[in-house]
Amino acid sequence: MRLVLKSITRGPILYWGKRRMGGSGPFIPILGFASCVVFIYLSFGDLWPAYPVGPAWSFVQRNGTRFVLDGKPFYINGWNSYWLMDHSADYQRKHKASAMLEAGSKMGLTVCRTWAFNDGAHNALQVSPGRFEENVFRALDHVIAEAKAHKVRLLLSLVNNLKAYGGKDRYVKWAWEEGIGLSASNDSFFYDPSIKKYFKHYLQTMLTRKNTVTGVEYRNDPTIFAWELMNEPRCMTDPSGDTIQEWIEEMSAYVKSIDKNHLLTVGLEGFYGPKNPKRLTVNPADWAADLGSDFVSNSKVSHIDFASVHIYPDHWIAHRSFEDKLTFVSKWMLSHIEDGHHELNKPVLFTEFGLSNLNKDFQPSQRDWLYKTVYDIVYKSAQKKGAGGGALMWQLFVEDMDESNDDFGIVPWQRASTYKLITEQSCKLAKLRGAIEESQNLKELCLQKQ
Repeated sequence: MRLVLKSITRGPILYWGKRRMGGSGPFIPILGFASCVVFIYLSFGDLWPAYPVGPAWSFVQRNGTRFVLDGKPFYINGWNSYWLMDHSADYQRKHKASAMLEAGSKMGLTVCRTWAFNDGAHNALQVSPGRFEENVFRALDHVIAEAKAHKVRLLLSLVNNLKAYGGKDRYVKWAWEEGIGLSASNDSFFYDPSIKKYFKHYLQTMLTRKNTVTGVEYRNDPTIFAWELMNEPRCMTDPSGDTIQEWIEEMSAYVKSIDKNHLLTVGLEGFYGPKNPKRLTVNPADWAADLGSDFVSNSKVSHIDFASVHIYPDHWIAHRSFEDKLTFVSKWMLSHIEDGHHELNKPVLFTEFGLSNLNKDFQPSQRDWLYKTVYDIVYKSAQKKGAGGGALMWQLFVEDMDESNDDFGIVPWQRASTYKLITEQSCKLAKLRGAIEESQNLKELCLQKQ
């Protein structure tokens, strides 16, 4: 996705997770200090959100091909809002993230996928290897706390294959600028020992971060549904797939050595590699087998808990009719759900799907048809206790966010038919797992539809 970046005022910098500290300040008498604290609280206490303390949450787990929560199947109707941390780092835009999480919850959506990275770009979380902006980390703390308050879980992506928000290209440039990089190719991200060391430091800092709002380390917080190693990994210089395969094996093992609580996925688009016969019958075109990834072998890695797939028919088979694109979507999804059952014994989550409004023949009703096709296949899989774990639309916004939107984004309540499709899917999946009575939002949303 092509994303728009905004700059903000930076806060204190962290070095490997530790904040730079100056000298000690002047002594303040205890009584005077206590009086000051009371005055500030009484005057400005309502500026800090009060997060209700509810029942303890459990971690989402997997049992074979299904996600489970508290012993029951957990089916996901969710969405992408990549921008939550970025907006939360800016006081003037912070409310947009809170509003989006609240709106998603009221629509019965259970998981939001968002970026937990910004490497060396505007609003950088990681300014350079091992140096972190505390202001931006606190923004991510806020996002996690808000998600918990609205009963939404987060799928947090850890680095980008694309250049937006830094990505693997930024890591390669850091190593090259320090004179320790093996190659200027951005694919050296996957095999350069120095770069892998950078990334492991990042992973350790992220996983062990103690949330300044909740006091809970990220690795111990069930608000986080899962981690995603990379958004859409590709290695064009090694179409065999060996390079990415080795990287996934190494990094997934490293994540699990630190965090054994959370689920982990790769972040794949779902293409079949050159050694997989499905490259000829399911891939959108020949080019898809030469991107250095393979859905089955990458997802089979023992530390990977579930498979991820993206769905962009208008980008992958742009020359085909809209009806052909829907046919492709059905075949694409069913093939991967079948792999989840027969090849992987793991759930399959469709972590991005969408339709561009820049297509020459675009009509809003086409987006509804795509959503309906995706939702129907997920629901039928859930009915049959299959491997289709859910789907996350790309992407949702609230009003007045044109500067961050792309050609796939929607404000869902601005089109009644789209809003109805989304909320009906939430209710259908919640009913399957007997979860409607567990949430006030679901009760209000679903019981009125009966």
